Amino acid sequence: MPSIATTHGLISYRESGTGRPVVMLHATLHDHRDFDPIFDEIAHDHRAIAIDWPHHGESTNSGALPRATDLVVTLRDVVVALDLEPAIFIGNSVGGYAAAQLAIDDPERVAGLVLVNSGGFTKQTPATKAFIKLMSSPTFFTKRMLPLLARAYMRAKTPSDKAIIQRVKARAAGNGAAVAATLWSSFLDPAFDLRESAAKIMAPTLLMWGVKDITTPLSDGKRAAAAIPNATLHTFPTGHLPFSSMPWEFLEIVGPFLDDPA
Repeated sequence: MPSIATTHGLISYRESGTGRPVVMLHATLHDHRDFDPIFDEIAHDHRAIAIDWPHHGESTNSGALPRATDLVVTLRDVVVALDLEPAIFIGNSVGGYAAAQLAIDDPERVAGLVLVNSGGFTKQTPATKAFIKLMSSPTFFTKRMLPLLARAYMRAKTPSDKAIIQRVKARAAGNGAAVAATLWSSFLDPAFDLRESAAKIMAPTLLMWGVKDITTPLSDGKRAAAAIPNATLHTFPTGHLPFSSMPWEFLEIVGPFLDDPA
C-alpha cells in the first residue's frame, strides 16, 4: 500500500478508480479492510480511497497514540497531500467524527458526508461517562473486554463481519488495547461533542445507522439528524458496520448520493 507523511506519522491507504474522490474512514481498532465489501463497487465510478488511521492497519506505529482530534489533523493532511477536489467522506464511528469535523473546519473540501454510526453525538450522561472511563483503561478493562465488546457491537451477519471481529480481537491482545484506551479517553474531550457545532455542516449528509449497535445507538443517529441541517437518516437491522453486514442494501442508498450528493 502507498503511504503519506502526516503530522501523526506515515498513513497507509488503498486507492482505486477515477472520478470524484470518495474517502473511507474506519472505526477504532479497525482498518481499511472494513470497506472491502463496498470498495470495488465504489471504485467503478469514483476515486475510492480507504485509509488506515495512525497506529492502525498498515500505518506506522511511531509517535504518540492518537486522540480523536488527532485524526482530524491526520485527515486534513491526507486530503492536502493527495490534492483532493471536494470529496465525499464515508466515516464510521470515530471516522465519522473526523469527517464531520473536517466539514465544519474546511467546508470547501467536503462535497458530501456519509456518517455511519458516527461518534460525536452521544449525550454525556453519568452512565456514558462512566463507561468511557472504564474503556479508557488498557490494563483493567479494554484489553480484556474489547473482544467481547466487538462481538456485541458488530452483531455479525456475514463472513466480513466475523473477519473484522477477529482482527479487532488480535489487536486488542497486543498494543491495540493502549491505542483503543487513548482514543476512548478522548471521547470525554468537549471537542469530541458535535451536537452543537454540527449546525455548521453545510454539506449534504446521509446518516446510515445500524440499530443493533450498543456503542452508538439509534438515539445518537436521531441527535445527529436533528443537529445537521441537511441530513437524512436511514436505518439498518445491523450492528456497527451496516456496509459490511448489508453491503448491497447500503450501496442502494449511498450509490446515487455518491453520483449526486446535492
